[in-house]
Amino acid sequence: MESVYLLIPVSVILVFGIALAFWWSVRSGQFDDLEGPGFRILMDDNPPPTPVEQPESDKAEKV
Repeated sequence: MESVYLLIPVSVILVFGIALAFWWSVRSGQFDDLEGPGFRILMDDNPPPTPVEQPESDKAEKV
């Protein structure tokens, strides 16, 4: 029975600690975007370069 007197306050303190950590994480934006980082891994950062078209006058000079 004496252990109950110790376990109840310890569990109440633990619950308040977990609630405080959860409140802090929600306020700091930890749960704002859950899917974005996973999709960002799959995306390319830079698109491949597109070839530049040469004007007609430059094409005629090379021939």
